Amino acid sequence: MSDEVALLVNPAAGRGRGARAGRRAAAALSEAGVPFRVLAGRDVREAGDLAAESVESGARALVVVGGDGMAHLGLQALGGADTPLGIIPAGTGNDLARALGLPLKDAAAAAAVVAGGVEREIDLGRTDGQWFAGVVAAGFDARVNDRVNRMRWPKGPRRYDVATFAELGVFRPIEYHIELDDEVLETEAMLVAVGNVPSYGGGLRITPEAEPDNGLFDVLIVAPVSRMTLVRAFNRVRRGTHLTYPFVSVHRAGRVKLDAPGITAYVDGERLGPLPRIFDLVPRAQRVYVPVAR
Repeated sequence: MSDEVALLVNPAAGRGRGARAGRRAAAALSEAGVPFRVLAGRDVREAGDLAAESVESGARALVVVGGDGMAHLGLQALGGADTPLGIIPAGTGNDLARALGLPLKDAAAAAAVVAGGVEREIDLGRTDGQWFAGVVAAGFDARVNDRVNRMRWPKGPRRYDVATFAELGVFRPIEYHIELDDEVLETEAMLVAVGNVPSYGGGLRITPEAEPDNGLFDVLIVAPVSRMTLVRAFNRVRRGTHLTYPFVSVHRAGRVKLDAPGITAYVDGERLGPLPRIFDLVPRAQRVYVPVAR
């Protein structure tokens, strides 16, 4: 195994924050005496190939600079290998980094976490050969993502606001077939979210009680409600206080099968593909660098 850390940078992350964060992380690792090699692909495919090659060649760790999409790419490269993952948050979401307690706006401090070498084993999800760490969106939230991907205006976070209100105008409850380990549910719902961590979308605490090392997914189901009630519920999601609503239920399971007509699933900010899908929780599948416990 090499002593070198592979530092995978996404220059486009966070509208250029990735490049700046990469430079700061590199300087901090150098100052801490951590040997590293910078990897920067011209596109996602090349970045993934470079990351996989570094893991196969025995890099001491894979450290990704970017958001949840970059962490997702890193997980595919690691593929369940015994190589730790480090994260330098520089994206728009950073929900895995948030769940791990990493510094979100200080690349040098995040690099110091890597240099500190404290590790934690976390669970990962797996579906059709893909690894993931975050929350699967598979309902109203997924439809909003579909709409965002078709939009050219406006730019930035406001695009999600516009897409949300546009989708509210046409959205109808969805018929789901849900299997939670040995339990089967046939139900209508506004959305189903499968969470390994508490939040998605940059701090929306959709599954606020999810823990990335308890061996189970939190599966949140929102029963059919009026559009205005759904809006009010979403206004409470950032604080994670929506679980008190009677139309919100949470289940826990290690294997989840979801099927619903016309629904595309998203996770870690990435498009997974249409349902049906099976999501398996793999306990303690990945070592990650975390701050020293206080």
